[in-house]
Amino acid sequence: MHFIFEEGGEIKGASAIGPAISTADFWQAQTQFGKRIKLKAKEVWLKWEAGDLTKMMESAKTLATSIDMDFLWECSPDQEFSTDTIAKEYFGDKVSTEQLIGLAMALQNAPIYFRRKGRGQFLRAPEEQLKAALLSVERKKQEALAQETMKEQLLSGVLPPEIADQAQMLLFAPDKNHYIYKALASASAQKGISNAQLLLELGAIHSALEIHQGKFFKEHFPKGLAFPQNALNIVSSSVAQQLEKELPLANVSAFSIDDASTTEIDDAFSVTQLPSGNYQVGVHIAAPSLSISPNDALDEIASHRMSTAYFPGGKITMLPKSVVDVFSLEAGLARPAISLYVEVSPSGEVLSVAPHRTVIELVPIQQNLRLHEIEDVLTQEYFDGIEEGISSDFSANAKTTQVPFENELKLLWTCAKGLFAKRQETRVAGGQRAEQLGKNDPNALLRDFSFSILNETQEPIDPEAILAQPVNDSTWQVEISARSRGSVVDTIVAEWMIFSNQTWGTYLATNDLPAIFRAQQGWGAQRTRMQTTPCRHEGLGVENYAWCTSPLRRYSDLVNQWQIIALVKNGMMAKLVSPFVAKDTKIMGLCAEFDARYTSYNAYQQLVERYWCLKWVNQQGLPLRLQARTLKDGMIRVETIPLRLIVPELATAKRGVSVEIEIISTDLLNLNAGVRLIQMHEQQSSEYAPDFNGQEAEAEEETIPQVQLDTPSLDLPTEAITETKSSVTELVTNQAAPTP
Repeated sequence: MHFIFEEGGEIKGASAIGPAISTADFWQAQTQFGKRIKLKAKEVWLKWEAGDLTKMMESAKTLATSIDMDFLWECSPDQEFSTDTIAKEYFGDKVSTEQLIGLAMALQNAPIYFRRKGRGQFLRAPEEQLKAALLSVERKKQEALAQETMKEQLLSGVLPPEIADQAQMLLFAPDKNHYIYKALASASAQKGISNAQLLLELGAIHSALEIHQGKFFKEHFPKGLAFPQNALNIVSSSVAQQLEKELPLANVSAFSIDDASTTEIDDAFSVTQLPSGNYQVGVHIAAPSLSISPNDALDEIASHRMSTAYFPGGKITMLPKSVVDVFSLEAGLARPAISLYVEVSPSGEVLSVAPHRTVIELVPIQQNLRLHEIEDVLTQEYFDGIEEGISSDFSANAKTTQVPFENELKLLWTCAKGLFAKRQETRVAGGQRAEQLGKNDPNALLRDFSFSILNETQEPIDPEAILAQPVNDSTWQVEISARSRGSVVDTIVAEWMIFSNQTWGTYLATNDLPAIFRAQQGWGAQRTRMQTTPCRHEGLGVENYAWCTSPLRRYSDLVNQWQIIALVKNGMMAKLVSPFVAKDTKIMGLCAEFDARYTSYNAYQQLVERYWCLKWVNQQGLPLRLQARTLKDGMIRVETIPLRLIVPELATAKRGVSVEIEIISTDLLNLNAGVRLIQMHEQQSSEYAPDFNGQEAEAEEETIPQVQLDTPSLDLPTEAITETKSSVTELVTNQAAPTP
């Protein structure tokens, strides 16, 4: 006895093993493929006695493909029917076993024509649904043909217009079920390259920068770079006028120190002589938190962006320009600020007997000093030539000296040296090596670099053009210039910002208010981290270090400023009214989100700076010979630009060995380069060895004093980037920019 049954959506045949009773509930059987099964009667569609099962099944399969499904559908009744009933309508009264089996196969394999209602029972599909299904099938056939045609075009180097029009979407927001994407993916796989590489080769994407930038925007700015319209006019000139009425005016003349292109001026200084002969030093920080409240429209923007994102040629600000314009510490205006006042002696010692004061007030900004105008003038030798003491008539002094506020800066410099020395004592007591004050050797690798992106006429590219998508940088040039670290101005800004952050961090910690602290303790992947409880920062040599001095650029500082304001206004009652209270899970979540987003922004800046380093190499012409120095595990650093590459032949070389290399190729998409070793010098650079010394170097590099430019450095030292002021970055490998 033979049977047909359905298994896995397919009609199969089987033969009973040994004698079989047709009325049995089940049979021991063997399928046409040799598999032994227990076949239940309720699973059987048809049973018969004679014939060769294998031949009959093959014959039925051939017959099934020849059945006209449209005619069969026309022959079928509107009601539910069985296979043998419709067989008579289609084949006539005399229906063979092969015809019955073939028809069963055809019905089972045509779900758009017939719906299965049970064992051997079917119902024809409604006419409207059938027409829609047939159209869908036809469309898929046409799409399959179009997909194959596109694939062949791509493989032959022809760019189909459909792909050219959708290149950005295909890379950053693809519909992977669409035939256009499938054609691109299939062609890329056959060529053994990525989709991005194929689009770049065919000209659908203008440059590798467009790809890197598009991925970053897709991840962090999926709705675009523009600020929501409902938040642009929240803070206006009327807000500034209201704050002017509410806040007291400070009796100081403040000045800031920033790069020429800085637009978010967060911090300023003032020095005032006291009747006692001592001096009052004021550190004044812009206070946007006075007009931004937790959970309002501006906070929603700031808490999403978390930080200003920097990269060569431009930046994406955390806050709208309308807010920055009201709170940035611009010269000639009195701006809302949180001021930290400390008393110092004429010798520059910060006096602990006089309590430090935190005041919310309007601060008159007399001048914005620009780094490029004063850095080369203000040296230790220059200050040594200034007469001892400083004039109490600072306004007159500012007009007659070579550098405005030079006497104030001299006092700040003297104080900064003392603050630096105290931090080094803490570092040494903690088992770390003391840092050296002053500029690095100009030949040292640890320098800062600035990137200028220029057009063919050597004019700076508009930042809006750099941020545009798509972006074509094929005619752009890059200039990379180095700057030694540790200048007098670097040290002044660095030490006073570190001091302010540590002072305010301690202020919050001693009053048991949570804040976003910057901790560095122990070793391992989480050595440097953000957390909501006070902790030591071993690299800086301070306790309770909290970022508070850049609220226009970092969300952590904005959060901490809210807490400081609550403490200043409410004292011990701040625990009850501050935006965030002890063990508040919300601030813990914000802390984690900030840490992740800030790290991601830094990684992107490193990636783009690496891209421009490789573009610079291409500009010089390949092959290009350069001097470099060894780091570890085969890694080298080019001396003239902040580019790190891997040279396997140098895997066992000592640190700091000078080598000559030749870059023979670059890949701007994968951000790597082909490098050949030309010559290896035997002598190790003595000045270089301390710059990178394993884990100890990580802590030390955090304290390298720098001056905050508008595009801060992402060189290995993290704190030097964020707290003090620097220009550009170190890059870590020649494969891809890592998370710092």
